[in-house]
Amino acid sequence: MAFVGVGLQGGSHVHNFMQIPRVRILAICDIDGPRAAEVGHWVAESGQAAPDLYTRGDEDFRRLCERGDIDLVFNSTPWRWHVPVCLAAMSTGKHVAVEVPAAYRVEDCWQLVETAERTRRHCVMMENCSYGRSELMVLNMVRHGLFGELLHGEGAYIHDLREIKFGDKNEGLWRLEHSIHRNGNLYPTHGLGPIAQCMDINRGDQFDYMVSMSSNARGLALYAREHLQEGDSRRRAYALGDMNTSIIKTKRGRTIVMQHDTTTPRPYSRINLIQGTRGCYVGYPDRIHIEGRTEGDDWEDGESYREEFDHPLWQKLEQDAEGAGHGGMDYLEDYRLIEALLAGEPTDMDVYDAAALSAVIEISEKSVASRAKTIEIPDFTRGRWKSNLPLGIVG
Repeated sequence: MAFVGVGLQGGSHVHNFMQIPRVRILAICDIDGPRAAEVGHWVAESGQAAPDLYTRGDEDFRRLCERGDIDLVFNSTPWRWHVPVCLAAMSTGKHVAVEVPAAYRVEDCWQLVETAERTRRHCVMMENCSYGRSELMVLNMVRHGLFGELLHGEGAYIHDLREIKFGDKNEGLWRLEHSIHRNGNLYPTHGLGPIAQCMDINRGDQFDYMVSMSSNARGLALYAREHLQEGDSRRRAYALGDMNTSIIKTKRGRTIVMQHDTTTPRPYSRINLIQGTRGCYVGYPDRIHIEGRTEGDDWEDGESYREEFDHPLWQKLEQDAEGAGHGGMDYLEDYRLIEALLAGEPTDMDVYDAAALSAVIEISEKSVASRAKTIEIPDFTRGRWKSNLPLGIVG
């Protein structure tokens, strides 16, 4: 393996892969030389050979990708570098895993798909929330038919990032810029990934079209006025509406509501709602209602179904995942990626999933800009979703 970008999230993944058997970390690339050296020291301390460091600037990942001894490049860079690093890795014969979103322009999504097809290399978007314990339990329940026919889903990324966006390190160095010029759902995959997995998107169903609208933009400007000194260039107007709501219709007639809010004081939520003809599950807090099992019209605590439907992957890896990022889900997604590559099996998410989930970003922006106009979502599988087999329980 090689890593491009070893900030907070990239560094966390390095820790995970150091624990997975049959993985060697040979190279680390980052524009922050001291950080690259620090992470390289972790690898050496774990008993592996010290990795080579690539720290000569923004484009040094290209020199790394020219190496012939690397199978997989892990890409955890700022958003604008996701596509260039992925293309460089695949074009030089490497598989690539990329943090979310894989891209934020439809044309770039097509580039990822076409390059993966041409080079016959995997391009896997690392959507960790698809491996959350509740999310995988719900997938297990869907596969066992508890919800009946799925009709509707709701997901979100509601996360107060004001302090992070105005910070002077890590994501604060680049994330605020997107809020200045763009308006839409800029980060949909955490909420959308688990729903798409349950609904067999690209494997029996397909996103068809969507509409999107945003509220006024108030949160960032207010925060800047109250926390930044006069004359600070960040005290300005922002394009990003505080709450974006997007609605997706699928080819099989299902609906999905997606929300995005990173600029107001509101507790974290991904909503995580699945509605079927026989029941409903909703997160934050986890609640469930199954016709014929739940008494009356009330909710049950979602934990009440854990013993019966806890996902086998969590049962297998709970101890190994303890202490890993985002409650352990990061370890599960890393483990599954390596397990699939070593076995020569399809990965849980593929380049078509990366493209479909990421494409809704630009489509939401276009819909917002055109007064919630309906816009079609491309079929990156070119019709193969009709015959692709659904994922099983996963792992």
